[in-house]
Amino acid sequence: MRLIKAMTLAVLCLGAAFPAVAQERSGPLRIEITEGVIEPLPVAVPTFIAENPAAQEFAESITRVIAADLAGTGLFREIPRDAFISQVTSFDSTIQYSDWKAINAQAVVTGAVSAAGDGRITVKFRAFDVFADAPLGDGLQFGGSSASWRRMAHKVADAVYSRITGEGGYFDSRVVFVSESGPKDARLKRLGVMDYDGANVQYLTDSSSIVLAPRFSPTGDRVLYTSYETGSPRVFVLDVGTVQRRALDVPAESMTFAPRFGPDGQTVLFSLSEGGNSDLYSMNVNGGGLQRLTSAPSIETAPDFSPDGSRIVFESDRSGTQQLYVMPAGGGEPSRISFGQGRYGTPVWSPRGDLIAFTKQNNGRFHIGVMRTDGSEERLLTASFLDEGPTWAPNGRVIMFTRGTQGAGGEPALYSVDISGRNLRRVPTEGPASDPAWSPLLK
Repeated sequence: MRLIKAMTLAVLCLGAAFPAVAQERSGPLRIEITEGVIEPLPVAVPTFIAENPAAQEFAESITRVIAADLAGTGLFREIPRDAFISQVTSFDSTIQYSDWKAINAQAVVTGAVSAAGDGRITVKFRAFDVFADAPLGDGLQFGGSSASWRRMAHKVADAVYSRITGEGGYFDSRVVFVSESGPKDARLKRLGVMDYDGANVQYLTDSSSIVLAPRFSPTGDRVLYTSYETGSPRVFVLDVGTVQRRALDVPAESMTFAPRFGPDGQTVLFSLSEGGNSDLYSMNVNGGGLQRLTSAPSIETAPDFSPDGSRIVFESDRSGTQQLYVMPAGGGEPSRISFGQGRYGTPVWSPRGDLIAFTKQNNGRFHIGVMRTDGSEERLLTASFLDEGPTWAPNGRVIMFTRGTQGAGGEPALYSVDISGRNLRRVPTEGPASDPAWSPLLK
């Protein structure tokens, strides 16, 4: 199909250092991202049809979110509506492919919204390959309460994105982060959670104590984080739905920080410091089974499980400088994987299992980078006064992180970048923000 060739040339390289091939397959269009990069794929997203008066207020908003999701990837370019020749007046209208070809649209997304009297809405859509004069798979529909209209828009965008790129989507996801306010010498911090694009912010804690490093569970219903409410760092687990929280059951005299869930959702990995020495430990999130995983006179912290739960990546200064190491999940002799110039920290395993993202400091600059799990093929994606704390999108193709700005008035903000180092974008937040952690796709 010609759209495959067009997309191969048009998309940004999401895996420039890692070869892939564009392929035709049976069923819906699939593309494995390869080299590339001339310009984004032109896509037309006509305003979805409101099938009854009550749906009118949602149709335009849902269309705008879908178009923004696709354009925000850097892989697509939305064609302005005033360029349209065809006007879509019904969800069942026949697509006039020649009209869309005339304005160089390579894909078209049409849809409709209906609203019921019980406060529920239904969104349905179809996507079309203009060059092939054919639909991109069957139409789909999503339903839910009117309050969840943004989620339904994200679900449509995920489906369109997946059909054209062959990659999993990431729009229907959330990000937990630290919201900051107040002067720098009296900074207030609280946990917030929002849609991946900065909308629908909810706050999970108040500003009565410093909070750091929130991390989602594999099911997205719980968050681990570090709190200083007792005066020293301590790991808490919080239920996102009820906002109820409790501290991990560890020795009272210890300090705990840098927590992560294991892939099973029951194991918690964290740093524990006693007597000035920090090592890695694991335990059951409900208490019990405390296990020491490292024992060295160095600082071991920022651990993260591989997606299959078999290995752990972490940072340590056991070599004299801050570097990255990998070891078996149950403990054992670590293998160093970082050997470039500078210091490495905050490693995070990709959901795909193929890469590890990290923060690197070298020659007065901070970078977000990625490397293979054995440390090979290191690539730096960003460079700034202060870039740190990467977190992966659910599809393993986009990274969000904290960027600090230089100067007295500088405030931290959230940014995202794809793994080619392209499409650097600021994530809108209500105020200064840091420590993002991406959820899995919502269920």
